[in-house]
Amino acid sequence: MAEPLKNLLHPALVKTMADQIAANANAFDTARFVAAATHDMQQLELMQRSLQIRDALGETLPDDFSKAAAILSASLPKNRHSGLTGWALLPVSQFIAQRGLGHFDLSLDLLKQLTPHFTAEFGIRPFIHADQDRALATIRLWTADANHHVRRLASEGTRPRLPWAMRLPALMRDPQPILPILTSLLDDPEDYVRRSVANSLNDIAKDHPGLVAEFVGRHIGDASVERRQLLRHASRTLLKKGHAVALANFGFAPLSGVHAALHVQTESVDFGGALGFTLVLVNNGTAQQQVMIDYAVHHRKANGSLAPKVFKWKSLTLAAGETIEMARRHAIRAITTRQYYPGGHRLEILVNGAVLANADFQLVMP
Repeated sequence: MAEPLKNLLHPALVKTMADQIAANANAFDTARFVAAATHDMQQLELMQRSLQIRDALGETLPDDFSKAAAILSASLPKNRHSGLTGWALLPVSQFIAQRGLGHFDLSLDLLKQLTPHFTAEFGIRPFIHADQDRALATIRLWTADANHHVRRLASEGTRPRLPWAMRLPALMRDPQPILPILTSLLDDPEDYVRRSVANSLNDIAKDHPGLVAEFVGRHIGDASVERRQLLRHASRTLLKKGHAVALANFGFAPLSGVHAALHVQTESVDFGGALGFTLVLVNNGTAQQQVMIDYAVHHRKANGSLAPKVFKWKSLTLAAGETIEMARRHAIRAITTRQYYPGGHRLEILVNGAVLANADFQLVMP
């Protein structure tokens, strides 16, 4: 059985944090810090533990934030064998976000120092929310940093809809201020950074589909393989929804003369099993066509309504007059992000975003 996520923060880690901080502070009350940080820790989930450790830092570090920041900076790793690193830095980042807003530049610099050892993407967001122009002026400079973790912080920390983090409503309404950051990182040498850029653009596409489709269209001409992959990943939500401009950016034109036949092999699926189905696709047109084949499973909700989830399948060239047959098995088993309910479900086949075939099936729960 997998270790609970909450155990990434544990009493032994708190004790190590105390020792690292005490080594860089004239008078740090390690006993008080450990007691406050680990109080009833076993009963707490991951983020609750992190916030409790954050508050323990607030109780034991100097009230003067500049002095506290100096201690935390000195406690960051100087080599691979010492210093605060990994999950210990999540509550440190939260402490900076809570106590450092009145020391804007100092705090952003400390978060920049921190991010090579553990991401500071959550920590910088309160600063963006508090003073977007001032924060972005600093963050834009990070796109040219020699450290790829710092460059990724520039793109990941400014994502309007970063998962598990506070949202940035101003950037959700108007993402234009972060487009220069994303543009400057389109050809970053690190895939780690480019994937972050793609995820940020995909976030923006949920609120401004036309803006992202146009952005991709402007930057896809003569694109390298790596940039093209980034832009394709950035367009994934638009492509799944059949956005015409997004489809055209990747050579997928509206269909002409393409027909589909769908056969569900398992009309009744036991939970934990798989939905098996085959697809026959025919191009009755007079020219070859680029086709992107996806499928949507409409899951039953608690109130009996259906909600679709689109899954990628395959992209291919379909010659004039060509017929192809494809088979797929879609597992239906327990996952943390979905609650399943018994009863009627629906399967749809989407080709270039258009629904060409559908069929119903039953889910049987134990």
